Amino acid sequence: MANRLAGESSPYLRQHRDNPVDWYPWGPEAFDRARRENKPVLLSVGYSACHWCHVMAHESFEDPETARLMNEHFVNVKVDREERPDVDSVYMNAVQAMTGAGGWPMTVALTPEGEPFFGGTYFPPEDRYGRPSFRRVLEGLASAWRERHDEVASSAAEMREYLTKVAAAGGGRGNLDPSLPREAVETLHRQFDPRHGGFGAAPKFPPHSVLRFLLARPGDYARAMAHRTLREMAKGGIFDQLGGGFARYSVDERWLVPHFEKMLYDNAQLLSRYSEAYRLNADPLYERTIEMTVDWLQREMQSPEGAYYSALDADSEGEEGRYYLWEEAEFDGLLGSEAPLAKEWFGVSASGNFEGRNILTAAFDEEDFAERHDLDPNELDERIEGWRRKLLAARDRRVRPGLDDKVITSWNGLAIAGLADAGRVLHRPGYVDLARRAAGFARDELWRDGRLIHVHGGAHGRVPGLLEDYAFLGLGLLALYHASFEEEWLLWALELAEAMTDHFAAERGGFYSTPDDGEQLIVRPRGVSDSALPADNAAAAELLVHVARLTGEGALERQAEAAVAGMADLARQHPAGMGASLTTIEFLLHPPREVAVIGDPADEATRQLLRIVQQQPLPYAVVAHADGPDHPLVGRLPFLQGRGPIDGKPAAFVCEAGACRLPVTDPAELARELVEQAA
Repeated sequence: MANRLAGESSPYLRQHRDNPVDWYPWGPEAFDRARRENKPVLLSVGYSACHWCHVMAHESFEDPETARLMNEHFVNVKVDREERPDVDSVYMNAVQAMTGAGGWPMTVALTPEGEPFFGGTYFPPEDRYGRPSFRRVLEGLASAWRERHDEVASSAAEMREYLTKVAAAGGGRGNLDPSLPREAVETLHRQFDPRHGGFGAAPKFPPHSVLRFLLARPGDYARAMAHRTLREMAKGGIFDQLGGGFARYSVDERWLVPHFEKMLYDNAQLLSRYSEAYRLNADPLYERTIEMTVDWLQREMQSPEGAYYSALDADSEGEEGRYYLWEEAEFDGLLGSEAPLAKEWFGVSASGNFEGRNILTAAFDEEDFAERHDLDPNELDERIEGWRRKLLAARDRRVRPGLDDKVITSWNGLAIAGLADAGRVLHRPGYVDLARRAAGFARDELWRDGRLIHVHGGAHGRVPGLLEDYAFLGLGLLALYHASFEEEWLLWALELAEAMTDHFAAERGGFYSTPDDGEQLIVRPRGVSDSALPADNAAAAELLVHVARLTGEGALERQAEAAVAGMADLARQHPAGMGASLTTIEFLLHPPREVAVIGDPADEATRQLLRIVQQQPLPYAVVAHADGPDHPLVGRLPFLQGRGPIDGKPAAFVCEAGACRLPVTDPAELARELVEQAA
């Protein structure tokens, strides 16, 4: 008999609908019952692509005796952390404070008022891994609630006070230290792995926001760390060498053994990072990585309407990674006489590199491999592509990992940015079309009466837009505008920024993660440091800097500075977790830079100027185009006003810190000016 989760929209919640546990979705019904019956709430948080969430479900939530203990002593609540990142954030802070670590599945015991008094992650069915069994945990919690209730209440009150202080952190005013970005780069260099790239030891997650910060720094010192990391990731097992797309992280320091789930947010951000890297260094490896990732997004993650789904599971047929692993004999059977060369290229051996089977890698640079085997590089490219097609066709006949088909607004904002960046840098109009379709879906389906929703469809629509939705989508629209110069996307980004400041701004500076009219949790969370996603507070501040410099509204820039000024010390001490804040701080430290192009977009001379603007390094500049004084943007963007063609020719105007150079009509001269400005 199905439980209350059967009618939920979340695929993760529906995965638990047949558990013998009397699950509730997050909401007042569960907490009302807990108060009536004087029971603690047992909160379980996970997501559909999480391998260890599945393990704990099979071991404990499907076990009748464990379910009996849960139903007898607790009111049990299941939460999809992707559907409710606000709930996850509050209680993850508590678990990290209690245990010094976090992760999913997350298990938290709460009072009926929602105050946490115990927390942890995965608990095994029997005592092992140095952890108590889940049943022993349940019995201990039930006993403490009955027999030491005052102690539990005191602990819960202390934790609520701690969470209140955490939520209040981050606001502040003051001058930003110009030396901070340089000091952050030096600290990152000390933490950098020069052999394999990345920062720190295993496990290694793609350092999205740090890579962005480093790639935008002038000179080779910072960028070399980013390039090394991006190259090693693209060659490793964390990248699907057949079908494209990156897994969530690598369990080792070499990027070899992935935790096999694929998340939209990782791949969306990596499209932007590889595009930035390709613009700086036209490495064919970067181009291939971008192409394969976009192909994967279209093939496996795109909804019929053009939006993008959330994740692919790590497991298939009850086994982690089964879909992606290979036996040596399979290569022999599929590729015949080509198999020896293909096995060498993909790093395949008889013993395997993961539990006797093979995770495919790109073990060599193509140029070196071609020289080693006396092959023409173009011929090698064709052979590699032929191997991929045959192997991918065979893999497609396997049982596929599960798809989480939630369409999340913030993650689609990141995808819009990634696709737009890739299309702009690689001159692929089709990629920009993909970004445009996703943006159109967001406008039509996720934007209601001037407000966003967090997740599309069904019960998901109950969750109002969060700060990450406004910030990430707004930045995605700016990227799409830069790639297309279609004013509708810029105008909508301005609307999103206005709604964001109206509903998320904190009294002492910065932004809350939840809207002022959203559900009242025990604290109103704030996103200070990066996770797999950029810190929402920093992303919101970055959006405001763009809007302030586009519109000339100085108050918005001061609001952005207040959002990140309180992060400066933390960014100096722990830059690996503060890349988004460092990027915004760097933006604020640069004087205003503006590039305006005036001319008819149907004129090839105008298009040439716009292409130069799209291709040159402009990490801390704002750009805009108008065809004349009646263009819709002229009334909103002061630096477009009073400007027109020069001697009848389309013209570009480049300004910095309020001083403008002479307008230029020659694309080569514009390119030189933009390079000088970025230096």
